[in-house]
Amino acid sequence: MQRSVEEIARRHGFSADAGQAMFDALVAGGGAMAQFSHSEFGGAGQWMRGGMTMVGDMFNDDLRRHVDGLCADLVQLMASDPDIASVAVPPRLWWPQALGMPASTGAQNDARYAYFPDRRRLAVDVHGAVKVYDTLDHRIAGFAQQQSSGSSMTFTSQKGVVDVATLPEANADDLD
Repeated sequence: MQRSVEEIARRHGFSADAGQAMFDALVAGGGAMAQFSHSEFGGAGQWMRGGMTMVGDMFNDDLRRHVDGLCADLVQLMASDPDIASVAVPPRLWWPQALGMPASTGAQNDARYAYFPDRRRLAVDVHGAVKVYDTLDHRIAGFAQQQSSGSSMTFTSQKGVVDVATLPEANADDLD
């Protein structure tokens, strides 16, 4: 397995150490997400299945694409090995069970989120208070959180940057 991880890392332009660090992060995230911190990835970042990749060097699109490719190939490797799949622990469920499994999850600072595109729902937990939002017709591609006196969470969709607070709250059991 280690040899495969090293080969995949090299193919994407990373060292064996960086590849192993990402593999470990993916295992910890159940193959659905990774929170990582490694100098070759520009520092701290996140990857989520469904297309969201953030790297510490946030304007380096080339690095972001290489990290995304690395993660996709490592997840494929994980799926091909039943021993790894049994070790991978899915993220702890904190969102309403009626929503099912999210396409992507993540955390930033004092908030965490889970996105359910097939149900048009976004669950957000801030300090233990969970709210569910209707994402309307947005196709969410990434999340960000601003720190200031009034911190806010935004996401990027086909319509640009949107503040989560502008979405209507929804009942998790009332699915369209």
